[in-house]
Amino acid sequence: MRSLLFFLLIVISQSCIQKTGYEQYFEVQSMRVDFVFYGNADNEEIKPVKISKEPFWGGSKTNLNNMLNYGEYKFEIIDLKTKNVIYSQGFCTLFEEWQTTLEADTVYREFHQTVLFPLPKNPVIFKIYSRSWEGNFEEIFEYEINTKEYTFNSEIVQFPYTKILDNGDPATKVDLVFLAEGYTLEEMDKFESDAQRLIDYMFLFEPYSSNKEKFNIWLVKSESEESGTDIPGHNIYKNTVLNSNFYTFGSERYLTTEDFSSVRDAASVVPYDDICILVNSEKYGGGGIYNHYCISTVDHVLSNEVFIHELGHSFAGLGDEYYNSSTAYNDFFNLEIEPWQPNLTTLVSFDSKWKSLISADTPIPTPREKQFQKTIGVYEGGGYVSNGMYSPYMDCRMKTNEAKGFCPVCQDAIAKMILLKSEKE
Repeated sequence: MRSLLFFLLIVISQSCIQKTGYEQYFEVQSMRVDFVFYGNADNEEIKPVKISKEPFWGGSKTNLNNMLNYGEYKFEIIDLKTKNVIYSQGFCTLFEEWQTTLEADTVYREFHQTVLFPLPKNPVIFKIYSRSWEGNFEEIFEYEINTKEYTFNSEIVQFPYTKILDNGDPATKVDLVFLAEGYTLEEMDKFESDAQRLIDYMFLFEPYSSNKEKFNIWLVKSESEESGTDIPGHNIYKNTVLNSNFYTFGSERYLTTEDFSSVRDAASVVPYDDICILVNSEKYGGGGIYNHYCISTVDHVLSNEVFIHELGHSFAGLGDEYYNSSTAYNDFFNLEIEPWQPNLTTLVSFDSKWKSLISADTPIPTPREKQFQKTIGVYEGGGYVSNGMYSPYMDCRMKTNEAKGFCPVCQDAIAKMILLKSEKE
């Protein structure tokens, strides 16, 4: 309770500071910066690709800075004249995941990335920071942008769209946009039905169910030439609008797309906070990357469960709590520092996590025994490793598909994100 009250005080104080900031510094549209991450396991470079304007800003006009300090990267928008940081946001990428694979030890690769922010009225400085192995953000790129020099994105395809849940102004709501992937034009009725099923399932669980009035839901009917998705391990390749594929980094069930530019183009026809990609396939799998996108197939018996798990990654920055499944990652976490993910801890700085939610009679660490099955504690195992990383509950939707929902700590983290993105001025 103390942590939530403290968070609310921060939000209130930030709101008081920033109420007039949006109108002072920004237009009602957005600006998009496309760039490439290039490097290997030990090096990274930024290569600019293009800068353009887009028609909508779907994010908050009140909370303009990266208050939660989430993400493996962050970017800042700095007013050139006043040197004030007028916007900042954390994010994650496929690139930093790839850097932890064995392949990255021997080869260099490029990964496309884009970021979106409110359209500045005046010239700004755009900076990108990378989180070091020690957990600190270090500047890796800086570029001056005069917004008057850029035009609207000519790559936006005007796909048909519909708003199936309308609770008001995007600036004071969480706007989720669902994109169709691997659906032909003739299959758009199926896309709408699939999306509605997954959305209905999401709102069965807390904290989504008690905050439904804080959401807007958009569907973008981005049709593909062929049904399905690429499954390289089975030599199956499809012509789809967002170029998705299984076997990411050699993992059969890891479904992603490296074509983030096309994802942004399709989403840009509506205002949005978070992107959800639905893939017209019965194969098990998905993926979720913080402030990037979540992606899931729709026709597997566990597609509902996979979808809200991946949304936990992309929307709320939650980490995976499982620790006994094989992944393609090598030393993903530094166990000598506290991870930024709100549902994982190394106990290095546990006061910053869910310590205040633990009863005085609960042992730390907490044994994975039946008597603690419904107890908030500190259970060893999480973040793909069995030793040195801890999670808050015996089971949770961020750990298994059998869990009935999100644990109290994950619910608290999701609720904080909903509040940040829907707070009224």
